[in-house]
Amino acid sequence: MPHVAAGNVRLYVEECGSGYPLIFLHEFGSDYRQWADQLDFFSRHYRCIAFNARGYPPSDVPAEASAYGQDQAADDVAAVLSALNVARAHVIGVSMGAAAALHFGLRHPQMASALVITSAGSGAYPPTRAQFIAETLRAADLIDRDGMSAFADALAHGPTRIQLHRKRPATWEAFRHDLAEHSAVGSSLTLRNYQVKRVSLFDLEAALHALTVPVLLVVGDEDDPVLETNLFLKRTIPGAGLWVVPRTGHAVNLEEPAAYNQTLFEFFAKVERGEWTLRESATRSDRQFPIVPTASGSSDA
Repeated sequence: MPHVAAGNVRLYVEECGSGYPLIFLHEFGSDYRQWADQLDFFSRHYRCIAFNARGYPPSDVPAEASAYGQDQAADDVAAVLSALNVARAHVIGVSMGAAAALHFGLRHPQMASALVITSAGSGAYPPTRAQFIAETLRAADLIDRDGMSAFADALAHGPTRIQLHRKRPATWEAFRHDLAEHSAVGSSLTLRNYQVKRVSLFDLEAALHALTVPVLLVVGDEDDPVLETNLFLKRTIPGAGLWVVPRTGHAVNLEEPAAYNQTLFEFFAKVERGEWTLRESATRSDRQFPIVPTASGSSDA
């Protein structure tokens, strides 16, 4: 099986297609297999790269807690691209993979030509951060105690996953089945040392405001835990656009693959034509009717 080295950790990589490179970063509950619809579509136009994060066989599963974290995840993307002689790529991530993609853009902006940040922000919203940390630690305890099958059943029936079951039951069953195959050690260590310890995106406002890479934010309107964070990201990142997908939960690419593929394809085309520009300052205002004079008699007209 093809592997590349990220320090002393081997990461499993799959490639297909040719052209400008895209790299796909999976969520916590999935692996490279979650991108099947995207690889089938985009490999007709692009060189597509997908890999399993550390802790996800057939990538290595380090036993040390220190081997897992937000910085390692972002730097692993750079390691994969460098090993494949890719200087720059469009980067697509979902959830945990979206966080890795965003931090990759912050740490290695010269290597990112565009970022697709899907369903990002779990645990970032300050009012619910403590709840997220407590729930994540309980999830790790469940894995340690009862194994991956029990955890997979619990997650697959969660409030942001039942949408997939309703729309595409066979895909939902594949999601549950694949998750049950994951390494209990790798999954637990990822939860305890990556998910729980990563910094809140709200604490990175200055860095995000300085990010000039084109960004497409994607979120399902029934993915309640991350809605507020995506509004924050839209308002903070100057090159960000926000696509809210109706009646959709967390795994947007699995629930609505056709719409997801087409929207990303159009985004990449605009980026490549130089049409995806930074937001103009004139579009920023907290006033609905800025032409109406204020109490002092001034207006923005």
